[in-house]
Amino acid sequence: MLQMHFSQADTRVPPIPTWSPEATAVHVAHMRRAVADLTATGELVEARGLAMPDTARIVRSTDGAPGVTGGPFPDGKEFLFGWWLVDCADEARAVEIAARLSATPGHDGKPMNMPIEIRELMSEPPAAR
Repeated sequence: MLQMHFSQADTRVPPIPTWSPEATAVHVAHMRRAVADLTATGELVEARGLAMPDTARIVRSTDGAPGVTGGPFPDGKEFLFGWWLVDCADEARAVEIAARLSATPGHDGKPMNMPIEIRELMSEPPAAR
């Protein structure tokens, strides 16, 4: 799993909703090309972007009942922005894909160099006997 994180503390990158339509189009086109290329190679399992953190909700069970806390979460300066599930040959290929995604153009057309976290998915536990 490749996870893209965004930091509200990173002053180099203004919030995406404030970008010009042209900058947003270039950013989205880069992401779509990456997804199309990974689909063509058979490596893409799934890719999703997430809504901004102000739509997030935290749910905790409190005495068996759901307790819901709404966003935004001002203490959290970083948040998960999206992910890609890829099935690739090895870690080196995962790093190559992550680097391409990290280089997605930002508001100024330059690579954003966003941090992409690579996490291996755990396999299922063994079946009960």
